Amino acid sequence: MEFFCYHRDRSDSLKLRQELLEAHWSYMDGYGAEMIARGPTLTGDGEEPTGSVHIVDLPDPAAARAFAFDEPGYQAGVYRDVMLRRWRNMLGRTMWEFPGGGTEGDRYLVFGLGAGQPVDLAVPPGGDELIAYGPLLSDDGEAWLGTAALVRAPDPATARAVLGADGYADVEVHRWQFGGRPS
Repeated sequence: MEFFCYHRDRSDSLKLRQELLEAHWSYMDGYGAEMIARGPTLTGDGEEPTGSVHIVDLPDPAAARAFAFDEPGYQAGVYRDVMLRRWRNMLGRTMWEFPGGGTEGDRYLVFGLGAGQPVDLAVPPGGDELIAYGPLLSDDGEAWLGTAALVRAPDPATARAVLGADGYADVEVHRWQFGGRPS
């Protein structure tokens, strides 16, 4: 089962986040084989982290909750909230298999929270810039709760356009970059 996890930083937690960076990476190293995508969201200028995205393939919702809430930054109070949803990998690959590579161009996390009938269930046409894409689902995988994508785009408005205009109660766009230990 695939899960989308977004830890959103508290506004005053940058120093603590930096102190825990090695502990965070070590924790995530334990999930290397299960990782589909990972990386921090960033301020608009790309200078400071604002959260952490992890898309992982885990056995069940209980394992996903353990993954999200045992994370060292969460345990220490770095994050103000956590969004954890089942997710379906519509591209069938990891971020490391993205043909566009890990460093070229601006990257964004785009997610819309559902407001009724499911929308955007198919990969959008011209999805060459999609790094990850799929629906956000209830724990049992039956109810559509929204859609999440990682996308390379020239600007936030272009990134936002990966999701349709209707069918969402709210859509968020965040700068994002490939995560993990520097090589």
